[in-house]
Amino acid sequence: MSRNQESPEERQERMRQEELRNNPGGNISDSLNRASHGSAADLANGFGWKGTGILIIVLVVAFFVYALFFN
Repeated sequence: MSRNQESPEERQERMRQEELRNNPGGNISDSLNRASHGSAADLANGFGWKGTGILIIVLVVAFFVYALFFN
C-alpha cells in the first residue's frame, strides 16, 4: 500500500515508529510514563469515535452534576 492510500491510523503508527527509530534514547521517559499511566491517545483509539464522544459527554455531565451539588 502506498503512503497516499494510508489510513490516518496507519500514518500515525508509521510516524510513531519512525520517531522511535530516530530517537531511541529520548523516548525512555515517555515509554515509562505511558506504561504506568497510559495515554489519552491509546484510550481514544481503543474506543473509536463513538466511544470517545460518549466519554466526553459523560465527563461534561459529571462536571455539571458536581458543580450543582457541591458549590
